[in-house]
Amino acid sequence: MIPDVDIMMSDDIQITLLKEGTIPPADLTYVVIGARENDKWIFVRHRERQSWELPAGHIEKYEGAGEAAIRELYEETGTTESEMFVLTDYRVSIQGKLLFGRLFFAQVKERGPLPESEIGEIMITGDSPAPATYPEAHKVFVGLLETHIRQT
Repeated sequence: MIPDVDIMMSDDIQITLLKEGTIPPADLTYVVIGARENDKWIFVRHRERQSWELPAGHIEKYEGAGEAAIRELYEETGTTESEMFVLTDYRVSIQGKLLFGRLFFAQVKERGPLPESEIGEIMITGDSPAPATYPEAHKVFVGLLETHIRQT
């Protein structure tokens, strides 16, 4: 379990890591998934960007965070079977605007072709590729995921 931790990224951006379940389900709007396949991470590149990120996306009105994580992992990586765990809830403050999400870890067991989506390509690698789309959050989340791997 991850304790509550504030991480000041810059004067305008602060990430607060919170225990799982701290954020009420109705307030969660976003999921991020650290997906691991054969001891390597899966990163994605949006069609309209040249930068890399972890699979992620918005939670739809009809689904919970876990359902959104499974859907986004499929849409962005083609994953059809995985073992998924919640690592932490988080709050991001960007110039005073608050956003709430949940970070998942997924051990990918089976992946099919990449479905038609906003994703231009995926990269399976042992290291975090650069540049990152959201460098501050990317560094925090990848660090948490790597710590989780070392501890399990």
